[in-house]
Amino acid sequence: MDQRATGIAFMKMHGLGNDFVVVDARVEPVVMTAALATALGDRHRGVGFDQLAVIERDENGADAALVFYNSDGSTAGACGNATRCIARHLMAESGASEVTLRTERGVLAAQDRGNGLTAVNMGQPQLDWRDVPLARAMDTLELPIDGAPTATGMGNPHCTFFVNDAEAVDLATRGAEIEHHPLYPERTNVQFATVVGENHLRMRVWERGVGVTLASGSSSCATAVAAARRGLTGRSVTIDLDGGRIDIDWRDDGVWMTGPTAHVFSGVLISDWLEALR
Repeated sequence: MDQRATGIAFMKMHGLGNDFVVVDARVEPVVMTAALATALGDRHRGVGFDQLAVIERDENGADAALVFYNSDGSTAGACGNATRCIARHLMAESGASEVTLRTERGVLAAQDRGNGLTAVNMGQPQLDWRDVPLARAMDTLELPIDGAPTATGMGNPHCTFFVNDAEAVDLATRGAEIEHHPLYPERTNVQFATVVGENHLRMRVWERGVGVTLASGSSSCATAVAAARRGLTGRSVTIDLDGGRIDIDWRDDGVWMTGPTAHVFSGVLISDWLEALR
């Protein structure tokens, strides 16, 4: 398909304000590049998103395969809220109450939990330094960084700080600084979390390749895992994000994330705009 001549259809979705452009390439192939993803991610000259997701056919048994891009054009191995949004779309499309989605993280199971809630199993957390990954061997429970954060891999790297007041953190400054910390060779997502009640956290997020976001699914999973490992909570928690509330349950079969999704609108990127990107 010459997408410059025909345009590209897309959907705009969000999970708790963590927003996405979703392109369905199952019927008509779409050539996505870092440059196109960056142009689409521009909130003034493009559409704007925290992540871009491309839905592709899966030839190995999953209902679909997903490829993720950040707004700076870099790729992301996992995106929990986008996975939930797309799972909801596919379940509505097929009438099924469960779907499986292949990502770089592996094949993820998703379920309709009723009342507009969608759950996805993000798999087991990666707790060894090699798997996060970190630059050298160390205990991932408390890193040698001011504030002793916890490192967790959820198909992408995370660095979680537990602080007295997440609201008081200069998220833009600290997030940008920690994203590029030399202990994280692939950069990192950054979270600041406060225990506000029994199995209840308040958390704010800086996403790698994006910046400050209203929510992040994989960050929520990483923060819940870190809190449980440090004995601050049990393995099932509620997290209040800037964009709303999400529930995380670290089970024997993986880390389940449950929350609302929204399909806001659908549109078409017109050919003249695509042609101008050449």
